[in-house]
Amino acid sequence: MDLGDLLLVFLDGKILAMLGAAFAVIFPGLGSAKAVGMVGEVSAGVLTEEPDRFSQVLLLQALPGTQGIYGLLTAFVILNKIGVVGGPIQEITMLQGMLFLIAALPITIVGYKSAIAQGKTAIAGIGIIAKRSQELAKAITLAALVETYAVLALLGSILMVFGIQI
Repeated sequence: MDLGDLLLVFLDGKILAMLGAAFAVIFPGLGSAKAVGMVGEVSAGVLTEEPDRFSQVLLLQALPGTQGIYGLLTAFVILNKIGVVGGPIQEITMLQGMLFLIAALPITIVGYKSAIAQGKTAIAGIGIIAKRSQELAKAITLAALVETYAVLALLGSILMVFGIQI
């Protein structure tokens, strides 16, 4: 198999669509895992001094995990649309495959970046509740505002996927 044959394999529509679905899972998942871990590290420090604040820090730690869920949801919609999940696998042209790959980019990129940004904001929120536990709602609000952009990216990706005709 020469380079030209190998290139044709990777330019297959199904391969491109699957690549888009894989990116939608991998990158937001990596961002969420990193962010949840960062918040967990800081939370552990607070809990050594104030173990009764566990539920508060757990809530803030969970917030940046949603981007990974959004990526998984996007991948599921792509896989469902091309028939890998829930039906016969569709014949997909190279153009359609590229469209699926492009449709996955908003949640892939914004999901990764917003998870890390939300993790940093949640860490700042942990600092707030370490000193003033009654200010949990403010800490959550600050972190939740970052979530807005992940939701918009999810909607953008899903709308693009639904718009691809097979």
